[in-house]
Amino acid sequence: MNSELPKSTVYFDGSCSLCRAEIGYYRRNDQDRTLSFVDISETGAVLPEGITQERAIERFHVRASDGRVISGAAAFVEVWSLLPTWRWAASAASLPGALIALEWGYRIFFPVRTFSSRLFGRPLRLHAIIGGAKRL
Repeated sequence: MNSELPKSTVYFDGSCSLCRAEIGYYRRNDQDRTLSFVDISETGAVLPEGITQERAIERFHVRASDGRVISGAAAFVEVWSLLPTWRWAASAASLPGALIALEWGYRIFFPVRTFSSRLFGRPLRLHAIIGGAKRL
């Protein structure tokens, strides 16, 4: 019998350097190894039932350990709730109106992420490389 709890699965766009940097940060901070990661930009990536690759690229998705598929700001809150250093943010998101505000921010930012990725991608990659080297 496997006593290991099922992991939550994070679906991310590996073709986006900003997204890769953020996922790298989450991986490094997932001390309890409660997350698994799927790069949806890879050919053959297995996606949640009913989610196409196009739809997955259009919104951030997480399959929670209980099987629910969550997207947008709520998906980020799910990830934060599993990372010890981000649980405060998940708690703050439970305040009245907070998730709605986060979703609006997400909807405003998401369409410009490609531009942001190009603008900030190189510094973020360097930071991820340097940060990873310090942890070895």
